[in-house]
Amino acid sequence: MRKLENSELERKSIEDFKKSEKTPIILILDDVRSLHNIGSVFRTADAFLIEKIYLCGITATPPNKEIHKTALGATDTVAWEHNENVLEVIANLKKENVTTLAIEQVESAIFLQNFKIEKDQKYALVFGNEVHGVSQEAVALCDGCIEIPQLGTKHSLNISVSAGIVVWDLFQKLKWNR
Repeated sequence: MRKLENSELERKSIEDFKKSEKTPIILILDDVRSLHNIGSVFRTADAFLIEKIYLCGITATPPNKEIHKTALGATDTVAWEHNENVLEVIANLKKENVTTLAIEQVESAIFLQNFKIEKDQKYALVFGNEVHGVSQEAVALCDGCIEIPQLGTKHSLNISVSAGIVVWDLFQKLKWNR
């Protein structure tokens, strides 16, 4: 086995990325404090051709050198928009028939492995603050909630890790499990 060189990876140019058909997933970050988490989510969004990221509340926006440190240029490829009010973003997406899902531990949450993708549906995933998670108001407005099962003592994951896990799971269900 030989490790591939960067030149062998057939990476898209920024222009090709922007022209590419996107995965029908939108990410909403609400009051995410860590600039490294924000950058990591951008990088995950780039990897899976995510449609857009909404940065809400106190979530910082590019350009920012700390976001860039982990995003590694993904802020130039992934479409993003800032909106102070996460509830407004969720309500507007619902009006566009986007299924909105909070990624949170709540009563009646669907465990990630049991979540079924609906064909030809677009999804918006809401990720909350590192300490407080997704607000109760946002949870109540969403169409449902997905929970990542956890078996250890902590029962919480870093937001960028959670985003990577959920995006990968939905991406592979959308692309390969039809």
